[in-house]
Amino acid sequence: MLTGPNQKVETSTVWVDSHCHFDFDVFSHDFDAELARCRAAGVSTIVVPGTTSARWERLQALAERYPMIQPAFGLHPYFIEEHREADLARLATLLQSTRCVAVGECGLDYQLPHYDAKAQQYWLEAQVELAQVAELPLILHARKCHDTLLATLRRRGFQRGGILHAFSGSQQQAYQWIEAGFKLGFGGVLTFERARKIRRLAATLPVESIVLETDAPDMPPAFLARGEVNHPSYLPRIGETLAALRDDSVTALAEQMRQNVQEALRLSLK
Repeated sequence: MLTGPNQKVETSTVWVDSHCHFDFDVFSHDFDAELARCRAAGVSTIVVPGTTSARWERLQALAERYPMIQPAFGLHPYFIEEHREADLARLATLLQSTRCVAVGECGLDYQLPHYDAKAQQYWLEAQVELAQVAELPLILHARKCHDTLLATLRRRGFQRGGILHAFSGSQQQAYQWIEAGFKLGFGGVLTFERARKIRRLAATLPVESIVLETDAPDMPPAFLARGEVNHPSYLPRIGETLAALRDDSVTALAEQMRQNVQEALRLSLK
């Protein structure tokens, strides 16, 4: 049983965090130290999706400075009030002029209070179009909207796939996403024994269709104290949980997760 954040993990195993907001201010006091902590834990690569145009410059600078950071650029539905029409033109330029592994984090969130479905749909479709033009995959956010989001991608003929982060849908929806070419992200929720549905899905879905993530600094795993900030260095602990759920080797699982991220985002990872 995993009991605490300082429990020793297999640091010889190499992990890829497929979704972490490393550009957020909570990590900015010392990026070098934060990434050294990740490497010491065995995390070699961190995919960092953008959320607002105000953060793109920092994300771009981080990716240029640290090769282990794989950047995506997008406009998150949670921050819809901050998005401006000019952001789309700037995003189109970024996708063509800088290292970028995907468009995102974008998507729909019908769980937000007083959400505006029409406005969310506008920003989603604009980013899907940019991804199609740039021939990039998507990193998607979806809450209470799987059917609508899938229907949008089908209608627009999107075929580049990508990652649906923090999957929380049904088994039927999971296979629909897999059929659409997406990997499904699982994170700290797996460490909560009461999260029976998610744990069951992570244990039984084809291993080739899964990627691991922390979503740090959000979505803290069960082994953290209340109020403690999530961190990408905790990914191996989440991976150990998934390996136990699937009765799989930790080393084999880590390698499969790396291959899955490579396939989803068309990367070449060491």
